Amino acid sequence: MNKARHIAIIMDGNGRWAELKGKKRAEGHEVGAKIVREITEFCSKNDDIESLTLYAFSTENWKRPRLEVEYLMKLLKKYLDSELENYLLHNIRFEAIGDIRAFSKSLQQTIKNVQEKTAHCDGLVQSLALNYGAQDEIIRAVNRIKNYENDITEAILKNALDCKHDVDLIIRTGGDHRLSNFLLWQAAYAELFFTDTLWPDFTTNELEKIIKDFTKIERRFGGLK
Repeated sequence: MNKARHIAIIMDGNGRWAELKGKKRAEGHEVGAKIVREITEFCSKNDDIESLTLYAFSTENWKRPRLEVEYLMKLLKKYLDSELENYLLHNIRFEAIGDIRAFSKSLQQTIKNVQEKTAHCDGLVQSLALNYGAQDEIIRAVNRIKNYENDITEAILKNALDCKHDVDLIIRTGGDHRLSNFLLWQAAYAELFFTDTLWPDFTTNELEKIIKDFTKIERRFGGLK
């Protein structure tokens, strides 16, 4: 039976959820942040799950209206400040993947602070993809090793990536069926699940059902068995 050791989620639909309810898009993001906590806590209690990677802000999200981007930056800082105690309570190690140099100095410091204070935690690893794009990640990895004297191997390139672990299961909420530049290297043999559920409506029950369905899939990794 398969084990979903590394689950990655494209959390789509916050804005649409709010608009459907006649609310401001910001309210959708607020509710979405609460769902992040619920899903993370659920995963931390599942012994089979080692890593949870969440697509929080992509390199393309800078194209959104300025006020929405500014709000998302404030929400991210607020989330991390408030979540530190919860990370420690549930033995969760936080890490950021992506190029956080584009963020304000204050937000960068908050990210680094939470990473440092949870570094000793040895339970679930929650990774937030922040200013992340898989193509950008690969380019930055190549630049890190471009002066390497020997032939570049798969292992060397993988070790230069932000996210160094293959993904078992990718879930996308919100109804779209694409990866949107998310973990392209790590998802080489990931199983893909798409749901029409908007992220603020995504529940631990739905996640549990997806994981159950995942365990029944025959994963051959290019072979016959």
